Amino acid sequence: MDFEDILYVKKDGVGKITINRPQVYNAFRTGTLKEMAGALTDAELDSSIGVVVLTGAGDKAFCAGGDVAEAARSGGYAKEMGYWHADVHRRIRNMPKPVIAEVNGFAIGGGHILHVICDLTIASENAKFGQAGPRVGSFDAGFGVSYLARIVGEKKAREIWFLCRQYTAREALDMGLVNKVVPQGKLEEEVDTWCREILSLSPTALKFSKLAFNAETAHMFGFDDWSEAAVRLFWTTEEAKEAKTAFKEKRKPDFSPFRSGGPRNR
Repeated sequence: MDFEDILYVKKDGVGKITINRPQVYNAFRTGTLKEMAGALTDAELDSSIGVVVLTGAGDKAFCAGGDVAEAARSGGYAKEMGYWHADVHRRIRNMPKPVIAEVNGFAIGGGHILHVICDLTIASENAKFGQAGPRVGSFDAGFGVSYLARIVGEKKAREIWFLCRQYTAREALDMGLVNKVVPQGKLEEEVDTWCREILSLSPTALKFSKLAFNAETAHMFGFDDWSEAAVRLFWTTEEAKEAKTAFKEKRKPDFSPFRSGGPRNR
C-alpha cells in the first residue's frame, strides 16, 4: 500500500503505523486519518500480525492533534476530519489484537486521545501529555473524557481538561496514564520487548481478554457519537470563533462574554 502521511511496516508479527508529518508535530489531517484507518484494517485482517504499534515520526511528537490549517480552511470545523478521527478511534478499540502507543514526544489534544484509546502506552522521558480543547474552543465528550476518567480517576481527569496543563512522562506514569517510561534512546527497544512478550502468548486468549475489557466501556461509543455532533454545532458559535481567532493571532482568547449567568442558562 502507498501512503503519503504515514509509514506502515509489517515485520515479525508487528504492524507499525507511524504518523509521518514531523514538520507539524505529526498533527493529523483528513488524509492522515484515512490512511491510518486503512493500515489498521490491514493489520486486523492480516493473520501474521499479532500486535500493532502506533507512533509518530521524529523525536519531538507522537501527535499534536488535528491540523489547524485544515480546520481553518474549512471555516473552523473539518467535518470529514471529525468523521475519520472517530473512525480511527473505533478501529483501535475494535482491533482484536493489542495496540501499543509508542509516545516519543508531545501527545496533545486529539493526539493525546489516540494514545488514551490504545491498550498500552510506553513513553520516552521527553514525552509530554495534555488536552487543549477548552483553550482552543473545542472538546471531546467521548473517549477523551469518559474513558480518560476510567484510567486516571475523576478528579485527575477533570484537572486535565479544566486546566489544560501539560504533564511530563513521569507525572503520566504516576497517574496511571502510561505503562512505562524509558530513556528516549531506549524507547523502540522497550516497545519491541513488549511486542515480543505479547507475540509469545495465545492470540485467541488475548482477543477475548480485549473484548472483555471493551465490553465494560462499550457504551462510550454513544458519547463519542454525541460528542462529534456537539462539536460540529459548537464550532459554528461566536465563542468557538473567538478561540480560533485568538489562536491564529497568538493572543489569549476573551471568553468573558460567553459565561452563563447560572444553572438555568446552561
